[in-house]
Amino acid sequence: MIRVAVAGIAGRMGSRIAQLVSEAEDLTLVGCWERKDHPLVGKPLKSAVAWAPEGLMVSESPEKAVENAEVVIDFTVPEATVEHAKICASMGICAVIGTTGLSETDRKILEECARKIPMVVAPNMSVGVNVLFRLVEFAARLLGPDFDIEIVEAHHRFKKDAPSGTAIKLGQILADATGRSWDNSAVYVRKGIVGERKPEEIGIQVLRAGDIVGEHTVLFASLGERIEITHRAHSRDNFARGALRAARWVVGKAPGLYDMQNVLGLV
Repeated sequence: MIRVAVAGIAGRMGSRIAQLVSEAEDLTLVGCWERKDHPLVGKPLKSAVAWAPEGLMVSESPEKAVENAEVVIDFTVPEATVEHAKICASMGICAVIGTTGLSETDRKILEECARKIPMVVAPNMSVGVNVLFRLVEFAARLLGPDFDIEIVEAHHRFKKDAPSGTAIKLGQILADATGRSWDNSAVYVRKGIVGERKPEEIGIQVLRAGDIVGEHTVLFASLGERIEITHRAHSRDNFARGALRAARWVVGKAPGLYDMQNVLGLV
């Protein structure tokens, strides 16, 4: 049994991941925590959800919550995630991180932590999305510079960061595949008289509405034809199941920074 601790146990992703861990035959939930002011802190997790293991308390201390864990799964917020990563690194515990909105500074901290522990960091842990990454890279290389590239992503009204980490990752992959700089090619807003579209642009557009779990479309268009490649998430379970797959994979690996492409054997 792989011993798992889950950060942000009361969150939408944290609670679902923890439930799937508790239901898995090869995983066991040994720790969980929430922010200090959360009403669940100090109470048995079972007081909130029927599936919780007997005796498991919701801690306010990440250090205490992870002390018996082999791997931590974290889908919280950037400022919390980097602190959790430091704790994992200091205690020799593997980490699986699906937090989005990470800054370059955050990424550098995670890279430092990954020198001590194996760590999977991915903006989207869906198996389907990670296949999408490979498909759009392949298409971009084949289609070449005659095709304009646009990315459209849609999520629920509660999502705090925009564009999504997945959309940014798509843009970076597409820029690399076509020999461009993502920082110089990305166009996030078009408004007013902006002039004709420049050939090097990669547009990235954001929709926020209702309870959309997550949709990402990459559009390749030339004069006379277009191709659209779309992934739609029907529930958060695909992200959660991907995180569990990553947790199983990362335990026992050498220290380093990995992503879902590594987990799925795509690289």
